[in-house]
Amino acid sequence: MQAKTPEQSRTIMTDLVLPSETNPLNNLFGGELLARMDRAASIAARRHSRRIVVTATVNNVAFNRAVPLGSVVTVEAKVSRAFKTSMEVFLDVWIEDRESGDRAKANEAIYTFVAVDETGRPIPVPEIHPETELEIERYDAALRRKQLSLLLAGKIKPNEASELRALFD
Repeated sequence: MQAKTPEQSRTIMTDLVLPSETNPLNNLFGGELLARMDRAASIAARRHSRRIVVTATVNNVAFNRAVPLGSVVTVEAKVSRAFKTSMEVFLDVWIEDRESGDRAKANEAIYTFVAVDETGRPIPVPEIHPETELEIERYDAALRRKQLSLLLAGKIKPNEASELRALFD
């Protein structure tokens, strides 16, 4: 399998926040944003693996800023790291000011997807070769996040979490 860059998986979804998607404060429901991010991340993971992909985890979601009714919302997703059969996808959510057109980062999230065959069995995915400074930063951090998840789930022992130990040495 030939390695790919994060840019090759880049997915951009832009949409408008409608009244039926808002809470009593006229802000986008968090669950609606999660669904939008899941779709964008799924497309990015599929572009990287060229396989059927399933959401394995929602590792982190930061709702840093409310997304008001009528906002133009853009979700950008890229595979930040690929492991044997799984892919970490980093998402950035932007909102656009109606009057000025200026974009501001509203939220971010990290999802993990697994590539599967037609019977649902995990299958290998291509490696990722990050190119930009941000891609390299996210690539390196992905291994620490994976080791932390495995450690918390009891799937590895603390002495096996080499990337995490390196933070404290």
